[in-house]
Amino acid sequence: MDFTAIIGNIAAILTTVSFLPQAIKTIKTQNTASLSFPMYLLFVTGVTLWLVYGLLNHQTPIILGNAITLLLAGIILAFMVKGKFTKKMFK
Repeated sequence: MDFTAIIGNIAAILTTVSFLPQAIKTIKTQNTASLSFPMYLLFVTGVTLWLVYGLLNHQTPIILGNAITLLLAGIILAFMVKGKFTKKMFK
């Protein structure tokens, strides 16, 4: 593995793992009131595009890192959407 691949793999691991604490907390508490919906919407869109980019260019670190990050950030975004929908239904 060359130096560039090592850097790519480390970057993918760190950015992916950074969402794990927030995803765990959101799953446990189901509280997303203090999180920014526009930020998560933009972030999930960006991660999706990075995943597509990685797939089109056959770049494994980009594919794996963004697929896992998309899963974790997507869970958080889903709880946010659920919370907004539930609030509107019961107002």
